[in-house]
Amino acid sequence: MNVEQIYTGCLAHAAYYVESNGEAAIFDPLREVQPYIDRAAKDRARIKYVFETHFHADFVSGHLDLKKKTGAEIVFGPTAKPGYAALIASDGQVFKVGDCQIKVIHTPGHTMESTTYLLIDEQGQEHGIITGDTLFIGDVGRPDLAQHVVSELTEEKLAGHLYDSLRNKIMPLSDALIVYPNHGAGSACGKMMSQETTDTLGHQKKVNYALRPDMTKEEFIQELLTGLTPPPGYFPQNVLMNIKGYDSLDAVMDRAKIPLSVEAFEAVANETGALMLDTRDAEDFAKGFVPNSINIGLEGSFAQWVGEMIPDLRQKILLITYPNKQEEALTRLSRVGYDHTIGFMEGGFDSWKDSGKDFGTIDRITPQEFETAVASGTPLVFDVRRKSEFESEHVLGAHNVPLNDINQHLSQFPKDRPFVLYCAGGYRSMIACSILKQRGWNNLKDVVEGFGGIAKTNVGRSEYICPTTML
Repeated sequence: MNVEQIYTGCLAHAAYYVESNGEAAIFDPLREVQPYIDRAAKDRARIKYVFETHFHADFVSGHLDLKKKTGAEIVFGPTAKPGYAALIASDGQVFKVGDCQIKVIHTPGHTMESTTYLLIDEQGQEHGIITGDTLFIGDVGRPDLAQHVVSELTEEKLAGHLYDSLRNKIMPLSDALIVYPNHGAGSACGKMMSQETTDTLGHQKKVNYALRPDMTKEEFIQELLTGLTPPPGYFPQNVLMNIKGYDSLDAVMDRAKIPLSVEAFEAVANETGALMLDTRDAEDFAKGFVPNSINIGLEGSFAQWVGEMIPDLRQKILLITYPNKQEEALTRLSRVGYDHTIGFMEGGFDSWKDSGKDFGTIDRITPQEFETAVASGTPLVFDVRRKSEFESEHVLGAHNVPLNDINQHLSQFPKDRPFVLYCAGGYRSMIACSILKQRGWNNLKDVVEGFGGIAKTNVGRSEYICPTTML
């Protein structure tokens, strides 16, 4: 039995490829399915099944396109009710893939249909468990997502189900089993996942807070729910796409890959009100951008921040990318359900600039220039990192407006005096700057390298830094 984890860092997502004797199964695939098809072709294997651990919230699964292109059967665990043809397995049901077996273990809690798959090799030995969002490395799945789709569920009820699933279904299994989760550190589906993406179940029983053997159900529920931040706004919409179905990725790409001249791009933007999304890095965006465009760079957690900052998946989008980067941007948008891109600027921003049209810029200052500003008088400073980052350490006197909350707190930013923004390294603060510029704020500056750079200056080694102990 060949088991491979296929990890995608920008979404902290893990899909799995399992192959035995010419047959293969894919678990929790991303929307672009060709890599899985190519992987099976390399082994001259037929993809027999697409196993889904649950209806995902943070990405659109590729199960429908895999079925269409390969004939593979889609399998969900008990209680799942998809709006398309799929096999709904029973608890304990066993599937054959070549000479190995896949056993269904219903583990409700993260969602009610959540299912763990036990991998049994050709010799009948239990090898590992593909746990979806039931069990992560160092954490377990948050139990508050399904309630946004099924109103009668509460996070307390789901957490109770998860406690029972872990104690009664997962923890009695062999310590030697390898745990293969759906996500790693950086995913919003948990709160304290490890950087490691696999581990043994035995080690997790020792180190994972949620698997403490002496923990009562009440203690588990309280500990699991403490510290949960609101999920990104696109999560419920992705769940519904995974339940009801969606357009094929090929169709989405065909209608989006439309090169537009500068004049055509401007005309389409004016006619449709489409959002102009510039995916270049922060440094290049600051030097020049199409007026009213916003910046979310491909080099960061692009899909997650698109999902955080653009609340409506039906939003029409016009892309501005580096040359030959439009397909990557479109693919990564589609992973989280943004299927309504209507074209891209041919030649990227350079075409706009070369046409002689006006363009915007954003002032950036170095950490040393920020240090000078602090020394000469306290500037108005906004920290757009998450609350937990801010509470750990921040510039004394800075106001915390987390980037994902910025649209709800625009009134905190003055238009009659200058201010400075920073994040951890400059990625999020440029997103914030672009949004503020689009909304009419002009007297702002961004700190290059963000708090990471500030911390290396005298500001970072002085009374101007406020650590947790001073809060």
